[in-house]
Amino acid sequence: MGRLDGRVAVVTGGGDGIGAGIARRFAEEGARVVIAEMNETKGRAIADELASATGAETLFHPTDVRRKEDNVGMIDAAVDAWGAVDILVNNAWGGGKISRAELKTDELIDHGLAVGFRGPLWAMQSAFPVMKARGYGRVINICSLNGVNAHMGTLEYNTAKEALRTATRSAAREWASTGIVCNVICPAAKSASFHEVMAEHPELVAAADASNPMGYIGDPYDDIAPVALFLAGEDCRYLTGNTLFVDGGSHINGSSWAPDLPDEP
Repeated sequence: MGRLDGRVAVVTGGGDGIGAGIARRFAEEGARVVIAEMNETKGRAIADELASATGAETLFHPTDVRRKEDNVGMIDAAVDAWGAVDILVNNAWGGGKISRAELKTDELIDHGLAVGFRGPLWAMQSAFPVMKARGYGRVINICSLNGVNAHMGTLEYNTAKEALRTATRSAAREWASTGIVCNVICPAAKSASFHEVMAEHPELVAAADASNPMGYIGDPYDDIAPVALFLAGEDCRYLTGNTLFVDGGSHINGSSWAPDLPDEP
């Protein structure tokens, strides 16, 4: 018997990185999993791989979280396939640009808010009536130390993730009597976005692990997914509105993050 037997989970950005690590843990524990992913090649590959490796029922659903209809559609797809949505993981991120605050364009800010805030909120709103009817819901929003520690160069990302943290707390308070709990993970992990940033700023590679109190940046499957598993299950019934810093202690004194930012676009 798995810890998530009979549960239905939707994971955005499930095609790689943290999303794929969480989806794998959920599948191993008996959940049926929707991989909601914009990259069809990655999304289908992960869904097929998990089904083959774990025996779990999986479904790929093409999802651009910037589009309201896609967020509604992934919830509808889970309900159509399995009659429920019990667990929602809002993890997807893509785009953005490392640049100074004064150089951020309207397009970058709009993109950050669409991917990091509005999309997750639409997904939560769509999942709410389904979860409420079952008296069980687990919303897990992946936010970021970037916003908490005000990391340089990523204003649009920081802003969207902090907006999502606040929205999570508000929903947790309003939905507390329904059986739905809402929590946040702020991870330090070698995600797809992490690797993209490090490719652009190689001067940060050597310092990344060294800056972590435990001496390394975490692995999506080994270090982040087990905490998501706890938040998805029965043991989390009395925990809501919280932020869990799954980061090797990086949040304690703040982590060093000082990319070389040019003064011009």
